[in-house]
Amino acid sequence: MVSKKVVINNPTGLHLRPAGIFCNTAVQFDSKVTFQHDTTTSNAKSVLSVLGACIKKGDEIELICEGPDEEEALAAMVKAIEDGLGE
Repeated sequence: MVSKKVVINNPTGLHLRPAGIFCNTAVQFDSKVTFQHDTTTSNAKSVLSVLGACIKKGDEIELICEGPDEEEALAAMVKAIEDGLGE
């Protein structure tokens, strides 16, 4: 298992379009990809789960990847967030 804390910097947080990019990145990997915000753990491969987390600009989340390609999954998720999730 690997994890990393990241801050969401895109202007509107994880609304529908960035949430879709976030999920599309996660589903490329065999590893389980989740994230924690406050006390809630959400499935990064589910758009409804991502939207339900209500992540806003400036929120810190902890990405957690567990599985055969966990390192690659974590690196790709961090890069997608740092690149602004399409915004």
